[in-house]
Amino acid sequence: MKYVLTLATVTTFQKKNVNSNELGKGKRSGNPIPGSNHVYGTIEKANDGGVPAAIGQWRTVKPRKQEILQKLKRDFAALNKAAIKAGLITPREIQQFRATHDIGTLGKKVEKKEGLLPEIAFGMPTRTSTPMFDLLENKFQKEWLDEQKVRDNIKKKKKTHQVTLVKNYQTRAAVLSKAVPKVDPAPIVHPKRYQKIGPHLDTFRSIKARRAAFDANWLDSAARSGPHGHGVYVFE
Repeated sequence: MKYVLTLATVTTFQKKNVNSNELGKGKRSGNPIPGSNHVYGTIEKANDGGVPAAIGQWRTVKPRKQEILQKLKRDFAALNKAAIKAGLITPREIQQFRATHDIGTLGKKVEKKEGLLPEIAFGMPTRTSTPMFDLLENKFQKEWLDEQKVRDNIKKKKKTHQVTLVKNYQTRAAVLSKAVPKVDPAPIVHPKRYQKIGPHLDTFRSIKARRAAFDANWLDSAARSGPHGHGVYVFE
């Protein structure tokens, strides 16, 4: 069989080769650059007339009056006064009066700025220059050292006047060694009818044993809690 190459087969073969990747290289993702005769950008049409128009005439804007530049604003207070003077009271009548009449007021007049002198400098004023004599004699360092000395003296005075409270811990023996002044108890008020009646029980063997027990209890009550010293031992 014989194969005949036509123009269609050649173009399809070329398209396949163009779309296929090159051997050993990645697929290109950019567009081809145009030729050297291509001009980039947009074409600008000169409508100003060129040099002859610029030399022959000047395009100027005529100045407008200040009153024309200011927009008129409706003065509703004046409209309401005029409507009341005309005898109109209802809202519908006032609305019709506003639609047919108009009272305007000019806005605030724009003050023209007078010509400022060229010698005036705008902005923040500059800081005054530091004198060189103060820098050479270390004036700022001496002032800083004097301030630190004053602060240290104030701190020392506060420390001397400050009282440090130290908690003193005492043992039971130290508490018992203290002299406790003996206070006579308040007399118990007995009714007259119960004065001749004696106690039902007396657990002490003798009067001496009774006194010795009460004396020991009074001496030991200094280290105990409670109003009468009958509680647990308390050590500060």
